[in-house]
Amino acid sequence: MRTVRIAGLPVGGHHPLVLIAGPCVIEGRQQCLQTAGRLARLAQSERIPLIFKASYDKANRSSHQSFRGPGLVRGLEILREVKERFGLPVMTDVHNDTDVPLVAQVADVLQCPAFLCRQTDLILALGHSGKPVNIKKAQFLAPWDMAQVVAKLESTGNRRILLTERGTTMGYNNLVADMRSLLVMRELGYPVVFDATHSVQLPGKAGDKSGGDARWAGPLAQGAVAVGCDAVFIETHPAPTRALSDAATMLPLSRLKLLWRKLRAIDKIISEI
Repeated sequence: MRTVRIAGLPVGGHHPLVLIAGPCVIEGRQQCLQTAGRLARLAQSERIPLIFKASYDKANRSSHQSFRGPGLVRGLEILREVKERFGLPVMTDVHNDTDVPLVAQVADVLQCPAFLCRQTDLILALGHSGKPVNIKKAQFLAPWDMAQVVAKLESTGNRRILLTERGTTMGYNNLVADMRSLLVMRELGYPVVFDATHSVQLPGKAGDKSGGDARWAGPLAQGAVAVGCDAVFIETHPAPTRALSDAATMLPLSRLKLLWRKLRAIDKIISEI
């Protein structure tokens, strides 16, 4: 399996477990910088290889009245400030191919949302950016179906690819995390990521928004590290109940230190076996 370097940070191979963390969406400059600052201090004190994630636009909300974010221009300004102030690599969602050139000027990783991973024009644009690309496996795809998504990206010459498991549709308004997915996607030759907080979503369960149960995000993350993954994706917020997106599934920032110590300990055991 190849190693993908993100702003000098190695992901995959025999390198240490990486944490991808941040709020679901940029709720404002102050909120984003405060969260990034707390994560940067945690990463420094705990020696965490960290990528900061926040979206400038959440275009796939359940309701047209839901908060989407500050938009492309303002959102990229804030993400650029995160990079400059805290020295963190940043990742953000890209929902359409026309955004790619501007996003690629700022983001260190361009993420394709799960619902859009079969959109050929978007995948090709992400590949042609030359930047690392994180593809989230759609809730409706089998893990082996990601081979076709990978082939689209590889056709652009881009092999800086991460593959993310974020739960699979199980009936109505429910997801299940199949840990075999990590092993299957790893066979495609690229680092794999487990998205702990989106895996505990209950899509559309709350009517005009998704529900979920954040209690299970930590245990599922521990299981994923034990099975074998190269990074863990955890959306976090200082006060999740007041978050403007994914309030039911994001973890409080205050819980990350203890959870990371557990994940690191599991990863150390696995790497020594």
